[in-house]
Amino acid sequence: MAEQTKPALPSFSTIHSQTGEDPIDLRKRPRLKESIIQGFLFFSGALSIFTTIGIVFFLSEEAIQFFRSPEVSLLEFLTSTKWQPHLGEFGILPLLNATLVTSFVAMLVAIPLGMCVAIYLSEYASPKTRGTIKPILEVIAGIPTVVLGFFALNFMTPLLRGVFGNDVVSIYNMAAGGLVMGILILPLISSMVEDALSAVPRALREGAYGLGATRLEVATQIVVPAAISGISAAIILGMSRAVGEAMIVAIAVGAGPNLTWNPFEPAETMTGHIVRISGGDLSYNSIDYNSLFAIALMLFAMTLVLNLISQQIIRRFREVYE
Repeated sequence: MAEQTKPALPSFSTIHSQTGEDPIDLRKRPRLKESIIQGFLFFSGALSIFTTIGIVFFLSEEAIQFFRSPEVSLLEFLTSTKWQPHLGEFGILPLLNATLVTSFVAMLVAIPLGMCVAIYLSEYASPKTRGTIKPILEVIAGIPTVVLGFFALNFMTPLLRGVFGNDVVSIYNMAAGGLVMGILILPLISSMVEDALSAVPRALREGAYGLGATRLEVATQIVVPAAISGISAAIILGMSRAVGEAMIVAIAVGAGPNLTWNPFEPAETMTGHIVRISGGDLSYNSIDYNSLFAIALMLFAMTLVLNLISQQIIRRFREVYE
């Protein structure tokens, strides 16, 4: 039995040719304004990328000149415990140690306070209260760091000496700089954590309330675990901000390398050393001058590692809701 074939359906152009109408052009029409905006956005992104590449290239070029010097070795730079460029000793451990101690003290202040502020604004505060507190936090973030440096030296240090004693706390110390630096980082962490908490769907909260959970239980056992990726990213970015802070530590922490874990003793961070030495009379292309770029490259590597860890945490713990 012969197989019957279905008649082919007329095409779109055939129908219009039979009706005598011109076919509708469904092709994308060029829009000049959108093309200009798209090109500007692409240019902005490319410019930021090339700027970062240029900074890394410049730092690497100057740092390579430092490590090419016969007086310096990479092993000594990473493992030696003395930083005295005028004596030919280039061990970054004292500067690195002070940077880590001050950053640790800062995070001890910023993480608990930032979390508490973020949870309060996200779960407890009324819109009017939230609109009052957030601008105050933004004002703290906008205070010049040089002002906070003198605040640490003239207020926080006398306060610590009054509590622990003048024999325990030095005039210049890492604790005072770290505490004030934590206040500086507080708005950054609280704002990012609040954004992460606010991104948790309302349905999770309502489901927990429906099961009889209290507001505190919902905040700590439902919302915070669901936003752990954003919270972790906020904490790590706050650490990056602490590591890169310069003026507070340059004014309040100290002006001499000191390998110690005691936060009440003076020391000098990597950024503080760069600020102090770059303001002196350094001849261009000298070993002291090039050592600043080696320190800056180390700072860049530390912040890069922290940002990479942040990205991995976000990818690992991110929750996707429909």
